[in-house]
Amino acid sequence: MKIKGTKVLITGGASGIGKIMGRIALEKGADSLVIWDVNQENLDAVVAEFSPKGKVYGYRVDVADFEMVQHSYQTVKNECGDVDILINCAGVVTSNNHFFNLNVSDIDRTMKINAIAPMYVTLPFLKDMVVRNRGHVCTIASAAGMLSNPRMSVYAASKWAALGWSESIRIELKEMKSSVKSTTIAPYYISTGMFDGVQSRLFPILEPEKVANKIIKAIESDRNFKGMPFGFHFIRFLQGILPFSWFDFIIGNVCGVYHTMDNFTGRKKS
Repeated sequence: MKIKGTKVLITGGASGIGKIMGRIALEKGADSLVIWDVNQENLDAVVAEFSPKGKVYGYRVDVADFEMVQHSYQTVKNECGDVDILINCAGVVTSNNHFFNLNVSDIDRTMKINAIAPMYVTLPFLKDMVVRNRGHVCTIASAAGMLSNPRMSVYAASKWAALGWSESIRIELKEMKSSVKSTTIAPYYISTGMFDGVQSRLFPILEPEKVANKIIKAIESDRNFKGMPFGFHFIRFLQGILPFSWFDFIIGNVCGVYHTMDNFTGRKKS
């Protein structure tokens, strides 16, 4: 679905690649941009920054709170109209602790924001899209949804869930012969600050601007799935042909993937 003339809603749209995608959408001629974010200060700043580019609406929404999502959905519908393109971008990573050192709040927060929240948000908007037979849902999963990694067990679990759910929606829409589309994005680490401290030998840390542009292009070309970088697609092939011990040794140790989170610090809190 082409961006021009559409209403675009982005969760987590006040920072990182969500903010960049919002700017690109306006530059491509989106009729309006709706930003959902939990950080009111960032939200106000981005709305003020982007308003000269077009119609921008900002709402403080905790996407892990279903009642707030429902209320905000109705508010958007009343104030902005029907959303054409929904981008589930809000995400979180809590720490690089081993699983047995995590607490329940770490697990709950990660799973709710990364895995459950996209379902909460998509549910009401997708119903409208199916009735109108028009729309596009894009979910930002992660390469961690295809490759388990130590020191990020719950994050990986949340992204495996998001990836599987998003792909299931795609198949449902296809079997219904609906014109509504679903795109799943699985990027490697992106240098937005969320994964500060990560060290990678096999694949380069991705640049936010390039990632955001590729996601928008994937939506406009109705891509079903896009992994970044392209070489990451071969991981699944290797998983299928190599014994676990060989795969762990080659990818995990020789290529260093299993040690990318060793020095993770994450985005510094203000």
